[in-house]
Amino acid sequence: MPCATLWCRAFLCYSRDMIKAQIQDKELSEYLQVLQKDEMIHFTMAEGRIRGALFHGTHFVNQMRAQHDTGILETYILGQATLCGALLIPSLMKGREHVSWRYDVESSPAKGFNVEADSTGWVRGYLLTDRIPVEKPLENWDMTPFLSGDGFMTIQAVRPGDKYPQTSSVNTTGNIADDLVFFFDRSEQLKTALTTSIQMDKKGRVVGAGGIFIQVMPGTGGHYNGKAKLGAQINTSSDQDENEAIIEKIENAYRAAPSLGTWFSQGHSHEEFLQEIFGEFNPVVAVHRDIVYDCPCSKESFLRFLKTLSEADRKDLKDKNETLELRCQNCGSVYYVKPTEF
Repeated sequence: MPCATLWCRAFLCYSRDMIKAQIQDKELSEYLQVLQKDEMIHFTMAEGRIRGALFHGTHFVNQMRAQHDTGILETYILGQATLCGALLIPSLMKGREHVSWRYDVESSPAKGFNVEADSTGWVRGYLLTDRIPVEKPLENWDMTPFLSGDGFMTIQAVRPGDKYPQTSSVNTTGNIADDLVFFFDRSEQLKTALTTSIQMDKKGRVVGAGGIFIQVMPGTGGHYNGKAKLGAQINTSSDQDENEAIIEKIENAYRAAPSLGTWFSQGHSHEEFLQEIFGEFNPVVAVHRDIVYDCPCSKESFLRFLKTLSEADRKDLKDKNETLELRCQNCGSVYYVKPTEF
């Protein structure tokens, strides 16, 4: 029987039955097999004054690319977006939460993207256009021209017991990481730094990818140099001066850090990065966790969707006697449904 194709947004569930696309490039596949596994670490430093997370996501970005069969430019933009989505888990989520992040710039070549992240450790996303038009050869990896324009981004957080999602929106500049930093400054009122990095080889293959965020905690919690001043409100001018000096040193170290994409492509570890860049601030790793590019779609969720259609629509589909090809917009998984199944 012939197939009819439908694009669908899968209903949210947590079984994670995404059909995992295989990486067809044998050389890349062999490279990934010997590369360090993906992992996110949560850490603190300066005796609790700073918290952060560091994510090695080379396998993650390659899986995203395989799912959506993206070109170089599309991989770079959606790769940055999903890496940022992964960093939303430790930076924004305080418990059992699910975040949806839509970056919408209709007037831009890339149009934008939609990314979802879940506190259980999965991220998924897609571009709002299949292929980004390129009028001339790229001179650098600045993606701002492809996302600039009159746009906005909206972040919705869903927590157990919430009647409605908590929603925040800000205007966009085209720089994904900078716009997230602005969001944190406005909504969370916490000084934040965030960056992502994707390293490609001469053939356009992703050989390294990662992201990091660091955040200055309020003037409570922790000690520094054996003093309790950072464990209470910072009230005196000398306390404030010392506090600002610490933060300035950390900011300088952060700005001088090497590209994470290059770092991980060379086989270096998270711990080596923390010691080399932030060693003087005594970083302490609190948590190691897996973050994966995955999707909670399933054939069953699409069948539930079909059963919500009107009786007339279902009859029309059945009368055509065609096997339906149901494609998940979020991850590219394809499910085939016979007319007798719905």
